[in-house]
Amino acid sequence: MSGVGFGMGQRPVTRRQRAVKSLWTGIWLVYLSAPVTDLLHGGHSTGVRVLGWLGLAAFVTWYMLLVFRTGRGERNGLVLGSLGVLAAQSALLALTLGREWLVLFVYVSIASGAALPLRMARWTIPAACALLTAVAFAVPDGHSFLAGLLIPALLGGFAMTGVRELVRTTIALREARATVAQLAANEERLRLARDLHDLLGHSLSLITLKSELAGRMLPDHPGKAAQQVADIEQVSRQALVDVREAVTGYRRPRLGAELAGARVALTAAGVTADLPAEPDLTGVPEESESALAWALREAVTNVVRHSGARRCAVELLHRQTLDGPVLELAVEDDGPGGPGGGHGNGLTGLTERLTKAGGTLEAGPLKHGFRLVARVPSAGPADVGSPA
Repeated sequence: MSGVGFGMGQRPVTRRQRAVKSLWTGIWLVYLSAPVTDLLHGGHSTGVRVLGWLGLAAFVTWYMLLVFRTGRGERNGLVLGSLGVLAAQSALLALTLGREWLVLFVYVSIASGAALPLRMARWTIPAACALLTAVAFAVPDGHSFLAGLLIPALLGGFAMTGVRELVRTTIALREARATVAQLAANEERLRLARDLHDLLGHSLSLITLKSELAGRMLPDHPGKAAQQVADIEQVSRQALVDVREAVTGYRRPRLGAELAGARVALTAAGVTADLPAEPDLTGVPEESESALAWALREAVTNVVRHSGARRCAVELLHRQTLDGPVLELAVEDDGPGGPGGGHGNGLTGLTERLTKAGGTLEAGPLKHGFRLVARVPSAGPADVGSPA
């Protein structure tokens, strides 16, 4: 997936991705079989055939460049000029070589829908169809091809306007998602800065005050100065504890945030994600939630990097066992890959985390895919004996 697949509205980056997009763009050129057959078996002279091949190659090249670069911010004037060149090539080839070349106007209409905004394409597509009609009546027996080409030109052109709008919407959504993520990160930084200021502001002010006081007492009252230094040490140690607790709280992953991150990661990797809604974690100890969040992160990382899966399902269930209520997280994919026959470093570390939280981990291959199940206590020690 990482080497070939890429999402709608996402520009190809690697050579293989460009090749895939070129293939999907160029596969529709198969309908140019009529002009090709005319060049091969139409009875034209050698000179006419050479000019026909050159004209067809120029048309296909211009068409591919125009459609392939759709959505890259070209000015509409440049696109209109390119479409005018395509239309002129189509008319010239049809008028000189025959009715088989009228199919080129279908590509002109499709390129109009793909490369222009709807407010302009709604005029250029009918214009291309009108030119097709005019040239069809000017070409000997061209009107017999008109019914079979006019409808595909109209439908294909306006269908491409819908595809273009879908691509633009997808790009806008991806940019909006990136902006929201950036704003969330900035807000988290500001919150951390505010909390550290609240934690350290009082402590540092007190340390500064007592340091100045100890400095003034030191020559005449060394005993009192020593007491102030002892107070400074105590305040410093407490400030260090407060900072460690604050940083630990920020580093502890949350299950809701990991579910949202898993959806983004799986979607970006082209994996169909089946995830639960926002979980109800009332009464669940923070240590248990953190352990499950780490388990979800590790499982999704394995799915994205190693599994080659097309679908990943995540379940989060509350269960009652003989040892008390537990919260169970199950992650299952349908990929041929996986962590391998034994537990890797990631799963080993995850097992240690879950064991520390009083939970368990089960992970292993299925007939088609891999399944990971993590369980943690869903009630604190004081709540284990209470009725469920």
